[in-house]
Order: sequence, then structure tokens, then C-alpha cells
Amino acid sequence: MSISHPEEASSIFAILKKHFGYDSFRANQQEIIESLLSGKDNLVIMPTGGGKSMCFQLPALLFPKTTLVVSPLIALMKDQVDGLKANGISAAYYNSSQGEKEQQETIQKVAKSEIKLLYAAPESLSSLFNVIKEEYLSCIAIDEAHCISSWGHDFRPSYQQLGYLKKTMPSIPIIALTATADKTTREDILNQLNITDAKQSITSFDRANITLEVRAADKRVSQIISFIKKRKDESGIIYCLSRKNTEQIAEKLQAEGFNAKAYHAGLPAEERSKAQEDFIYDRTQIVCATIAFGMGIDKSNVRWVIHHNMPKNIEGYYQEIGRAGRDGLPSHALLFHTYADVIQLRKFLEGTANEEVQLAKLDRMKQFADANTCRRKVLLTYFGESLEKDCGNCDTCKNPPQFIDGTIIAQKALSTIARLKQAEAIGVITDVLRGSQNALIRDKGYANIKTYGIGKDISWKDWQHYLIQLINQGYCEIAFHRNNALQLTELSNKVLFNGFKVNLSKPIDLSAAPKTVKEKKKIDKVGSEELFERLRKLRASIASEEGIPAYLVFSDATLKAMEVARPVSADDFLEVSGVGQYKLQQYGEEFMNEILAFQNEKHKMQGDTFKLTLSLYQEGLSVEEMAIKRDLKEATIYSHLAKLYADGHPIDLKKFVTQDEIESVRKAKITLENPPALKPYFEHFEEKIAYHKIRVALTLIDKES
Repeated sequence: MSISHPEEASSIFAILKKHFGYDSFRANQQEIIESLLSGKDNLVIMPTGGGKSMCFQLPALLFPKTTLVVSPLIALMKDQVDGLKANGISAAYYNSSQGEKEQQETIQKVAKSEIKLLYAAPESLSSLFNVIKEEYLSCIAIDEAHCISSWGHDFRPSYQQLGYLKKTMPSIPIIALTATADKTTREDILNQLNITDAKQSITSFDRANITLEVRAADKRVSQIISFIKKRKDESGIIYCLSRKNTEQIAEKLQAEGFNAKAYHAGLPAEERSKAQEDFIYDRTQIVCATIAFGMGIDKSNVRWVIHHNMPKNIEGYYQEIGRAGRDGLPSHALLFHTYADVIQLRKFLEGTANEEVQLAKLDRMKQFADANTCRRKVLLTYFGESLEKDCGNCDTCKNPPQFIDGTIIAQKALSTIARLKQAEAIGVITDVLRGSQNALIRDKGYANIKTYGIGKDISWKDWQHYLIQLINQGYCEIAFHRNNALQLTELSNKVLFNGFKVNLSKPIDLSAAPKTVKEKKKIDKVGSEELFERLRKLRASIASEEGIPAYLVFSDATLKAMEVARPVSADDFLEVSGVGQYKLQQYGEEFMNEILAFQNEKHKMQGDTFKLTLSLYQEGLSVEEMAIKRDLKEATIYSHLAKLYADGHPIDLKKFVTQDEIESVRKAKITLENPPALKPYFEHFEEKIAYHKIRVALTLIDKES
């Protein structure tokens, strides 16, 4: 199918609103959808939360046959399918968790073109050979496509069989999608899938709503507890390097009264599945997990992600922080950084496939963590994208580091490294500088060297901070093959003997760090936070009854939009981003009743809401003035005035609409066969007559008759 006519182009917007609730596409989505519908192969690189799924889910509704979605996420297929069904879309999954009868029924539905989207893992494709044919499929989507490449960060051998799809079905368009893939990985995806001529679409990697922050790994658990206490009732994920850490942190958080659970591959499958499900369904607030958790989760209201340990590459880090703020609302990514993590990760990577490449990726991750400049610039540069100005939403932008003349500090450190014959790691160097009296120092006689105790005026933590900077600036280096001993470099002599000046940043004391000015939360209407909580409770109740995650009813972002707009009519409700025709029919009445009940309660103390508007009108206030005084939308005031006029009150409605406009509405009423809603009129007039004028005109016409 090709988008070659205006009416076909408009149909994708109609589907976008009806099933997904949006009035416009995000960056690149429309171009990708039109390309796929025209029969072209596509490679889509789009950040987590950027709308990748829309690029194949919407075309699937226009294709005559089934779209096959290859995904590695067996545990999450049900949630993805439930999400589609919640939008009124026929979808199914096929995997090993199903019985033979259910599997056969799914295959029969595909054969009859009764399913628009079928999700399957690569391992299941051999069991679907009867329907993986051109006569039954219109399109193939390969999600998490980076898994096919051994150059990527999450290689899965099962993905390497997928190259046969294009060979056996050359006329079916393939769309490969991933959130993270550098140039090498992208080329590998295209070659392995045999779609070398595919249209490539790379969307900006900038997730501006996520605050980026890196802290020294000092008293991590205490810092985490303090962080979460400031974010009551917010969902979050804590990523850890080891299974043991996930359990320990979960236990400590539980002891503090937080609703937290551990998740890792060592847990029984049933317990692991329950932990994930409880998080998705908002029964658990916090999950402490290894990186096995979260891939493919569409939970839109994750407000923060913490990395207890440094990830091994920027791709993994970027994908994991992308699980926060998928709804576009402000979110936070906090990374703890220590050289102990770097050393441990290097050990993990030694002897692995592409060891040299993986170690280089680890170095880039370390550079991000050590950055003294805008972190988002560092992050985006890795993916080949530049940012002209500093982002203003990372720790280094909000609290820029202060630099000092660190020459003497550097000379003390480098001299100690030299006197220890370049044979000791950071910890021992620090102990010697601070004059520690532990057993190792005594046994090796290090208390006798000239620089012993020369830096006792600087804390252990601060020495770590300075030594890491000296490594990053090339004044010394770590010999990983010699038990991580610090070595001198060519620059060392310049500092020790030639008076070369060294600039170092001062350590940041979190307890004394300057408080960043918090943006005043914009509350458009009195009591809106209270309304949001009421809508959230209603959403939770509906989700519980239907057995689906709350965010599948409406996202937090959509509830926030309702909180501001306060729609109480079908037309106004449809104007809210995230509300489509299907969800209007499913949930609209309940949410509008809740909003109406809230408004009525707010105005109960003030008397009848219509009488109050009448009183202000009689005082001679304009519609704009009444709206401000009553803390309502102008459209609501117009609806009040129309109701008061219809009830016989002396309201001069004709001053709000011209006679020509009244006649136009009168004719449209006949042409459109008297529709119950205002939107058909609005569209009939090509949006040239405002909603309130249509409402007023109809009221005048009805009163006449």
C-alpha cells in the first residue's frame, strides 16, 4: 500500500487519534510509517520512549494481512498485546507459555487475517512455518534489532537466524527497530537481515525530560534512601551489578518502609515473574534488579532510575535510563561511580568476544561518568549527535564544578606513586598519603617512605576524587594487568620536575552543595493536584477490574492533561492528548463524571455554579474576567451562559456570535443531520468557527424552534 493520495494520508491521522489518542506524530514517525506502507524496508533508531512501536503498530491497521513482530521478550508479550487490545486493536502472541490449543487457534486467526499484530520470539518462528509466508503476512517488524549483532551491547545468537525472512519473502517489507546502535552495529543489522537498501531513520537521542546526575559511590545506600524519600509514591528501578546487591538493597529499603523487591536471574521463574508483574501493575513501587530487568517494559510512569554500579557501556546505560519518563514528564537518572566498578567490569570483559571493542566501550562509559562538562553533550556525542548549548538539566550544568590549582596535590600523589615503585593501586596510595597505620602499610614498611602522611589534611574520599582526575587527565594510569597498580606517564615528569600546572575540580559535598532553584510547579487551576490523585485512583480501580496495568488505561501525562483541561464533554475529552475514540467509549464517562464531581464539590461552598456565573454576568464582567475569577476555562463559561439562556435567563448570547455564523450553523445542522457533538460541526467548518460560537449558535437556534 502506498500513501499517494491526500485521503490516504489523512487516514493515518484518523487511526492515530482513534486508536492511540494523539493528534500529531512525533519526530520521524510519519515518514517511517509512509515508507513502510509503500513497501520499503526500514531501519529505525529511536530512543526508548520515542515511539518506536507506533512505527509498525499503526501501519499494521492499514495492511490487509498480519504484521509479525519478532521480539526477544517472551515474559512481556502478554503486556504488549494487552496494551494493543486496550486501544481496540486485534493482537496476539505465540510462545512457549501457551498450550497447544491456544497456539493452534492463534495460527488459524493469522491464516484468516483476523489478527493485525502477532508477537513471537525468534525461537518460536520454526513452529509458525505454516503462516510465515507472503500469503499470510503484510509486514515483519524486528524489535530490539541490536540483538542480532555481536558488535552490539546485547547480542543474542537466536536473532542470527532472521536473515532468512527476507530471502524467503522478498516482497514483504521489514522494519528493524532499536533504541541504541552505533554505526558499526547499524551496518551489521542491515547486512544480517538482508535489507541493505533499507531507509534509515535516526531520531534524536536527546531525552531532555530526564535529569542526568552522577555521584561518587560513597555511602550509596544512605544516598539512595535519601533520594527516594524525596520522591514519595514514585515508581523507580535500581540497577545493580550483582544478584547479591539487588537482594541486600531491597531488604534495606523494606526495612525503611519502602515497597521494594529484588529481581535477578537466580530467582525462581515464578518469583521473578511476580516481581515484574507487581511493578508493572503498580503493586510494587521499587525494583532492585540486574540488567535483565526492564527490557521492553512499556510502563510509562517510571519516574527515576538509579545505577548502583556503573554499566559496562553507554548503550546499556542509555537504554536503562530510557525506562524512566516514557510519558515525557520530568524524570531522574542517578549513576553512582567508583573505580572499583571499572576494575570489576574489566575483569568481566577479559576473554569475552570482541574484548578490545568492549573495553573501549567501557572507557567511553567511564569518560561520561568522570565528565566535568555537560553530561548530555558527552552522551549525545557518543551517538554521533551534537548539542549546541549545554542542556541545563544535568548535575554539571546545574552545579558546575569549581576548579582549583591542584599542582601541589598532584606532586604529592605522583611522588608517592614513584616512591612505591609504581606497584600499588589507588587504595594503598591513598593510605600512604593519609598516613594510615593498617597492617599492609606496616608489613611493607611504607610508613618509612618520605611522603608517608604528607596528605593527611585531605580526606580519604577526596583523595580518591583527585587521583581519579589525575588518571583521567593522563598524569598517571592504571596497569590493569599488574593488579591495577598506578603508573607514571610522560606528563608525570613535567608535574614533578618542571612545575607544570595542574587544574583539579573540587570534590562536591552533597550535604553542602548549592541548592538548585526548583522550578515552581505550574498549577493551572486550584486543587489540580487533588484532582490528579482522584483521577489516579479511578484509573487504578478500572485497571484492577480489567486486570491490566494502570498506564494502559491512561498514562500519567494524559491524566495531567485532564487535570489542566478538566473536560466534561465528549468533544473536550477527545481533545486531550492520549484519548482516542476507543478509549472515549471505554472510559470517558467515568473520568468525566469524576471531573464533574470534583468541580461540583469545589463550588458547593460557593453556591450553584450556574448561579455564580449569572451573578458575575449581571455585574458586567467579560467572559475572560469570569473565567479568571471562577478559575474555569472560557469554554466552560460559554457553556454556562448557553445553559442559563436556554433556561430563560436574560443573557444576550447574540453578542458572542454573528448572524452569518448562526445561519452557517443552521445549514450545517441540516447537512450533518443534527449530530449530538460539536466536533462534526468544527470539522465541517474546517476549524474556522470556534467551538464556543457553534455552541452559542446552536443554543439560539434550538430556542427559536
